[in-house]
Amino acid sequence: MHIGNIKMLYLLWLVPVLVFLHAWAAYRRRAALRAFVEDDLLERIGLSLSGTGRTSKAILVTLAFAFIAFAVARPAWNPKPQTIERRGRDIMVVLDVSKSMLAEDLVPNRLERSKLAIKDMVDRLQGDRVGLIVFAGTAVLKVPLTLDYGFFDLVLDDIDVNAVSRGGTKIGDALRKAMDEGFDTQEKKYKDVILITDGEDHDSFPVEAAEEAGEKGIRIIAIGIGDENQGRRIPVTDGQGNRGFLTYQGQEVWSRLDANTLRKMANATPGGRYLNVATGSIDLGDVYLKLIAGEEKRDLEAKTMTLFEEKFQIFLGVALILMAAEMVVGERRRMAR
Repeated sequence: MHIGNIKMLYLLWLVPVLVFLHAWAAYRRRAALRAFVEDDLLERIGLSLSGTGRTSKAILVTLAFAFIAFAVARPAWNPKPQTIERRGRDIMVVLDVSKSMLAEDLVPNRLERSKLAIKDMVDRLQGDRVGLIVFAGTAVLKVPLTLDYGFFDLVLDDIDVNAVSRGGTKIGDALRKAMDEGFDTQEKKYKDVILITDGEDHDSFPVEAAEEAGEKGIRIIAIGIGDENQGRRIPVTDGQGNRGFLTYQGQEVWSRLDANTLRKMANATPGGRYLNVATGSIDLGDVYLKLIAGEEKRDLEAKTMTLFEEKFQIFLGVALILMAAEMVVGERRRMAR
C-alpha cells in the first residue's frame, strides 16, 4: 500500500481521545443523575435506557473518524509503471548588457525592457530548455540550458550592465560562446538563439560567426532594439549621484540600432528571422508561440514513474455507512408489552 499524504495519519492519535471523551461523557451523565434524581427513580431511568446502544453509537462514530483519517491520507495500491517524456527545443537567450543598452529610447531603458520581454517568453515555454548568455566586451554563460524556469528568472533579475566586466560590444564572440559552451553537439537542429541587442559591434565578425552557427544547424532570431536613425545618448551617473551622458574623447556617445548587421546574421542561419523592434514594443512571448513553439522538437528526457491507484473512496464510503448506522441505532430499550 502507498500513502499519498502520510502526515494525515497523525489524525489517528485522536481516536483514543474520542474514546476517552465518550467514557468521560458517560461518567458525567451518571454523576449528574445521581446528584439530582432519587435512587428508585434513577433505577427506572436506567432500565429505560440502553447502555449497549450508547456504546454502539460511540464505537460507530469513532470508527467512522478513523476511516475518514485513512481516506484523507490517500491510500493507494496496484502500482503501475508509466513513462513520462518531455519534448522541446533548446533556446539560448543572448542578451546585450553593454552600456548602450542603458539608452532610454525604450522605457525605462533598452536592457530593462528586454529583461521583461524575456520573462514573458519564459512564462510561455512549453517544455523547452532555456539558457542565458550575457555579453559586452566579452561573453559570459550565466545559465546553462535548463528546464528550471524559476532559477532562470532569479538569475535574470540580477543582470545589469555590470554583469560583464569588460566594456564594448562583441556580438560575434557571444554567438561563438553559445556554440562552444551553450549547445551540445549531438543534434544539428532543434536549436535557437534569441539575440537581443542594438547591433553595434566592435570588430568581432558577427556575420561570420552566424554563418558558422548556420552550418551547425543553429537558427538565429535577432531582435533589434533602439532608434535606428537619430539614436540616443547613454545616461550615466557619477559617484556623487549626478546624472550625465557617456562621452568618448570629449564627445557624447549616441547609440543607434545597426539593423543591417543583425539582418545579415539572421539570414545566415536556416530559418533565421530578424525582428526590427526599434523603439516599439517587444512581445517575445508571441514571438516564441509563432516561431518556436510549433517547430520540430526532440526528446529532452524520459522518466519512468510508478503510479498507484488511489482508493480513498473505499474508506470514505465505509465512513459514511458507519455514520448512517450511528443515526439508526437508538439509545432506549424496547420495552416488552
